[in-house]
Order: sequence, then structure tokens, then C-alpha cells
Amino acid sequence: MSKVAAAETGSRPDQLRRVALASAVGTTIEWYDYFIYSTAAALVFGSQFFSTLEPASATLAAFATLGVGFLARPVGGIIWGHFGDRVGRKAMLIASLLLMGFATVGVGLLPTYDQIGLLAPVLLLVLRLLQGLSAGGEWGGAALMAVEHAPEGQRGKYGSYSQIGVPAGLILAQLVFVALGPLDDEQFASWGWRLPFLFSIVLVGVGLFIRLRIEESPVFTALRAENVRARVPMIDVLRERPRELLVASASFIANTAIGYVFLAYLLSYGTSVLKVDRTTMLLVVIIGSVSWLVSIVVSAQWSDRVGRKPVYLVGSVLLVVWPVPFFLLIDTRSTALMILAVIVLTIGLGASYGPQSALFAEMFDARYRYSGASFSYAVGAVLGGGFAPLIATALQTSTGTSLSVSAYMVVVAVISLVAVIGIRETRRV
Repeated sequence: MSKVAAAETGSRPDQLRRVALASAVGTTIEWYDYFIYSTAAALVFGSQFFSTLEPASATLAAFATLGVGFLARPVGGIIWGHFGDRVGRKAMLIASLLLMGFATVGVGLLPTYDQIGLLAPVLLLVLRLLQGLSAGGEWGGAALMAVEHAPEGQRGKYGSYSQIGVPAGLILAQLVFVALGPLDDEQFASWGWRLPFLFSIVLVGVGLFIRLRIEESPVFTALRAENVRARVPMIDVLRERPRELLVASASFIANTAIGYVFLAYLLSYGTSVLKVDRTTMLLVVIIGSVSWLVSIVVSAQWSDRVGRKPVYLVGSVLLVVWPVPFFLLIDTRSTALMILAVIVLTIGLGASYGPQSALFAEMFDARYRYSGASFSYAVGAVLGGGFAPLIATALQTSTGTSLSVSAYMVVVAVISLVAVIGIRETRRV
């Protein structure tokens, strides 16, 4: 048995626990930074950075900057993936966290359009692109560190620690905005929205402390020892695993598109169209995020027993059939029914996201695993989530009905369902 094959069997228990914590805490902080931008885009960026536009157009412009950040993610996936496969997983994890923290604090310090004019939205766009570059490599590094340290038969379980960072980061972001609830609208618009961005510097310090204490992935250590690292990993992926790149990317389109309708568009829709108060909508999103987190953990462990593909299929089918009931329930304005709507939706999101770290890692050879997994994740995110809030806003505005958004969600869900059907089972790889 080669050193690489032996390393795939996992790390010692103490290091495994430390890596699991580092993956969970680090991605939570990373996605907190990412999601406070989404929340601020829904609530305040239109008036702060696009104040010369009509309110509806300003919201569209704010969501457009959200989408532009996604365009940088495949580039980030290629860059971080290349160095993650050449230099190491741990170094890229630390670098991605630092870049995200820099960009997020920068947004919190950014002057508004009324203060510096056109330069304000330009700088906002630049900082958003830096966030996108960071996010393009963060997930791949965190997922691989968890999966490559995990013992055989538990890759789904430990891979889920990187996945829970998404809903956990969202919960943390929403709680911070809820804590700002006592501020009136003028105070929130003037300075209150900046506090979540500035608070990021504390979280990044915590994340760095944790990540600096973990060991390099045993798989990468073995690759380096045997001197079998790919020279240009992305080229090798395209040459040897084009089918896996295609189905992996397409399988993620629905999850990220519908996920961003839930976490970014729903807040804007509830407050501006349905006229539900901000605190109630934040509460609905937080409860949905908790449901999402629990379903990620459950589905990931389930995939260790029955396989990645069956769990993915359950989640993908649910994402096809639920969008119409979802918005019918949301449109009632009943808090209880809105909570029911988001819980069922996030169960589908969790089942199609929980096993993803293990699945994507098992799809690609260790020599180019960081590149293959990161690029697939980033492309799926661009095609699905990049402009989902913008598309949803435009559809609802032009048609006057939320069912047009439901139709969009069904279309992307069908695309991913077809891709999932084409996935080869990897649990025993």
C-alpha cells in the first residue's frame, strides 16, 4: 500500500477532533462574513451605495454586487485549488480566512455614495470580488481537511463539519442583525449596519488561532513525501475527470440557487413586498437555518450508511416539489406557516448539501482533489446562487407574483436532479 492510500484511512482521534472544530468554526466565520453582506444588501446597501436610484432599482443594484462576487469564485477555486494541491491544504485555509476578514472589515469602513460619490459602489464591488475569491477556496480547503483526516466509513460525518459552517454562519449573522433591532431605522442606516462587519475582526482572530493549531492533511503529507503532486492540477482534472466536474457542478446549482433565495431574497421579499417587520423575518430565517444545520448533520451521517447518491436524490426531489407550496405559505404572512415553509425547504437543502464534502472529495484523485472539488463547488455556486436573489427580485417585480420565483426554483432543481441521477456512487471509493 502506498503512503497516500494509507493516509486515506484517517488521523489519530485527538487530531481528528481538532480538525473537525477548525473546519466548523473556520467556515462559520467565513460564511458569517459572506452572509452579513447578503443581509446588508437586502436591508440597507441600496440606500447607502445606490441612493440615486429608485428603491426597487437600488435593491436590484445591491443584489447585483452580491452576484458579481460569485463570478470571482471559480477564479478563487482555481487559484486556491492549485496551491492547495501544490503547497498544502492548511496554508490555503489560513490565507482564505485572512482575505475574507480583510474584505469584510473593509466594507464596514467604507464611505457611502453621499460621502464620496461613485467611488463608493466601485470600492464595494472590489471588496465583494475579494470576498468571492476567498470563498472560492475556503470550502474546498475546509472540506478536504475534514474528509482527509476522517477514518474510512465516517467521511460523511466529518465532512459535514465544513458544511454546517454555512447555516451556522447564517445564524450568527442574523443574530447580530437581530441584536441591532433596538436601533431605529435612521440609526441603523447611519451606522448600525457597519457593526456586524467590524465585529468580523474578532471572529477572524478566533478562527486563525484554531486553524494554526491543526496539522496538515495526512493525504497531502503523503503526496509530498512520495513526490506525486500534480504540476498543474486543474489541467489534470479537466483531462482525467471531465465527467465528474460536469455532474458535480450541475448537482450544486439547485442547492445554491434555492439556498440564496432563502437566505438573501426571502428577507428582502418579506420586509419590502409583504411588509412583515424585519425582526419577524430574521426570526423565520434563523429558525430555517437551525433546521438546515440539523438536516446537514443527519443527512451526512445517513450517507455513511446508505451512500451519497440516495441521500442526494431525496434532497433533490424535495427541492423540485416544494417551491410552489413554499411561497404559498410565505405569502400568508402567518409566522407559523412561514416557519413551516422554511423548515421543509431547508430539509431539502440539508439533504443535498450534507454529504457534499465526502462526495466531492471521493470523486477526485488526491493529486488534484483540492482543484477538482473547489472548482466544481464554485461553478455550481455561480450558475445557481450567483444571481439568484437578483433573478428572484426581477421576476417578482415584473410579474407581481411570487409563483414566478417558484417556477425559477423548480427549473434549477430539475437541472440538478438530472445531474444527481448521473452521479456514480462513491461511498466505498
